[in-house]
Amino acid sequence: MRKLHNWDDWRDYFRFWQDSIGLDRKELRDFDFDIKFGDPEESAIEFGHYRGQRKWPTLMHIPDQRIRDALMNLIIYQGDTEFASVEQQRDLLLNPPSDYDMQTIMRVMCEEMRHGWQMSYLLCEYFGDEGRREAAKLLERSALEGQRLLGSFNEIVDNWMDFFTYAQFIDRDGKFQLKMLSTSAFEPLALSMGPMLKEESFHLGTGNNGLLRIIKAGRIPPEMMQKFFNKWVPTALDLFGTDASSSAHWAYVWGLKGRFDERENALEADMGALNEVSRGLYRDECVRLVQRMNRYIPDPDRHLYIPHMKFNRRIGQYAHQCHDVDGNELSSERYEQYLATVTPSKTEYTQLKNLMKDGDWIEHRAMKN
Repeated sequence: MRKLHNWDDWRDYFRFWQDSIGLDRKELRDFDFDIKFGDPEESAIEFGHYRGQRKWPTLMHIPDQRIRDALMNLIIYQGDTEFASVEQQRDLLLNPPSDYDMQTIMRVMCEEMRHGWQMSYLLCEYFGDEGRREAAKLLERSALEGQRLLGSFNEIVDNWMDFFTYAQFIDRDGKFQLKMLSTSAFEPLALSMGPMLKEESFHLGTGNNGLLRIIKAGRIPPEMMQKFFNKWVPTALDLFGTDASSSAHWAYVWGLKGRFDERENALEADMGALNEVSRGLYRDECVRLVQRMNRYIPDPDRHLYIPHMKFNRRIGQYAHQCHDVDGNELSSERYEQYLATVTPSKTEYTQLKNLMKDGDWIEHRAMKN
């Protein structure tokens, strides 16, 4: 592991990381990777044991080492996802369906790198030598080698269908996580979230609009699209963490991470089900989005859907259990055969690659000025 002595060292290491994964386009190198803080929305801690006290501007203001450790862990995980997504998406630069899509993917990747840059700055600036070590590790773990901290970020983004589905569902989880951190008692983290959420909204729009463009073009069957939903949605559900999580419990007690609707929800938090509630809100939002997409698919028998919460999960109470997309239990022997029929196969990846050789598989969009 490279030893970093200061923030300037990390920035040099970032450029080395860009080189190592082949990001040599001028537009990616010249992007302004600024540190951005939004305007404060609340000056006092909003929930938990320290509610009503002033938010903590530095690490020295945090009253307990356990809280500092938990805070650093939250920042590490957030930063890890940002750099991982760039690694996953880098090959899309080689085959964009249009100049518009090239412009879009470069903006998405630049903003994800900026989010990782922001989290790395917090680690280097506020957490001393340990923070600098962890900031270096953000650039050393690799999604391409399956080393990232969360499962979704070790999956393969093979093509533009993968990307649009990823942006729709995985980046949407990102919106949930960023909003939950926006109420954090650690002021520099809370103030980081506003600019990140604004940028994240573009990523979500890219995914949703991309899927709509595919539907409107009518070349890729909804049945094939559904298999990519089945691939990505369970991993997105896993990103909310384990059920009855003690980490989520203490993050709330210590004021580090609120609920998704913290500022709108006047009810007391269910401390034993924080992750489950967030997961349910996320799934409900995804269901509504897919229902709107189905307006462009005339045949109701071919409508897209969000698979059941129990399907193909790796984290939580349904982890490694055998359920179909409707939540019905299957035998382990039947499940493996079933799974192969409802997720993308090698044959379908090949079929999709052939379809994408022609530009009419997706609705055309003009280049933005």
